[in-house]
Amino acid sequence: MRKYKNVKRKEIVFELEEWALIEAWAAKFKITTTEYIKQATLTDKITISKSGENNAVLLNALKKIGTNINQLSKKANEINSIYAGDYEKMREEYQTLCRMLSVKLSIQE
Repeated sequence: MRKYKNVKRKEIVFELEEWALIEAWAAKFKITTTEYIKQATLTDKITISKSGENNAVLLNALKKIGTNINQLSKKANEINSIYAGDYEKMREEYQTLCRMLSVKLSIQE
C-alpha cells in the first residue's frame, strides 16, 4: 500500500551534466536526489526572464542606427562636409556599443 494516497507523479528529463550537478548538491546536503529536487522546487524562488524579447528589439534598433550612420557617411562623402575623424569616432563608438551588447547577450545565454 502507498505511503501517500493523493500523489502526483511527474517524470523530468535531465542532461547528464545537469544530473551531475543535482547529485553533487544532494551529496553536499547529505540527502537523496529526490529529496533535493523536491526541496529545491518547493523552496527556491523562480524567476522567468523575458530578456530575449527585449534583446531582439534592442538589436533591431541598433541595426537601424548602424544603417543611419552608413547613410549619413555616404551623404557626407558626396558633399564633402564631414571630417574623416568625426566619422571614424562615430563608427568606433557604434562598434564598441555592438561589442558590449554582444558580450551582455552571450553572458545571459
